[in-house]
Amino acid sequence: MLENISDDRARQLLAFDRLLTIMDELREGCPWDKKQTMDTLRHLTIEETYELSDAILEKDLPEIRKELGDLMLHLVFYARIASESGAFDIGDVLRGIGDKLIRRHPHIYGDARADTEEAVKQNWEQIKLKEGNPSVLSGVPASLPALVKAMRIQEKARGAGFDWEEKEQVWEKVREEMEEFERELKPVGNVNAAADAEKAEAEFGDLLFSLVNYARFVDLNPETALERTNKKFIKRFTYLEEQARKEGRQLKDMTLAEMDVHWERAKRL
Repeated sequence: MLENISDDRARQLLAFDRLLTIMDELREGCPWDKKQTMDTLRHLTIEETYELSDAILEKDLPEIRKELGDLMLHLVFYARIASESGAFDIGDVLRGIGDKLIRRHPHIYGDARADTEEAVKQNWEQIKLKEGNPSVLSGVPASLPALVKAMRIQEKARGAGFDWEEKEQVWEKVREEMEEFERELKPVGNVNAAADAEKAEAEFGDLLFSLVNYARFVDLNPETALERTNKKFIKRFTYLEEQARKEGRQLKDMTLAEMDVHWERAKRL
């Protein structure tokens, strides 16, 4: 079989075969690997996924390569565990995803037309419904972080044709939600403080959802944007702490004005 494919593809297949062999040997001989189940691996897989996400944000290609390897190990591990009960093996997994990609790309493997990215997305969601999905939103994992989930919900709704027409309409919705949020902010000490806080939280959620929607309309990823801001804040705050230590002081003993001097310097750096 390998003599009929390119040298590069043969090299890739041999590397994958080697990983499968190593996985078999570890599962059969290593006390730790023998003990693992899908449940014990789950939280480790989530951690590996976030590590890959960090490497992508940093555009660190060597680290991306490493994290992809760690994630690939987990995928092979799950398939090996499933094969032990006869549920499925890695071949079933690969055939399944291959079949799905062909089925959901009729504009490539069939007679359908899809000349734009948006048309491809709409075809994808319609095919999923025909496959038995009860809702276009049923494919959104319940455990996704809320910000990512909001964007995926909106993307899938758009794929079904439910969306605003112009970005100006979306921005007007942001303004509307901001006004509603401000109306729910009551003075501290109000007798109905708990109820007011619940209403304010609900309106704040609506405001965030509308901001995510606007970000999508202007081709920005809100999760990436917020994470970049997180990283920026961490770098600047760490610099602030370092400068305070050089002065033999602690942040709690500095005034905001003093801290702001270092903060502005960190921004320039």
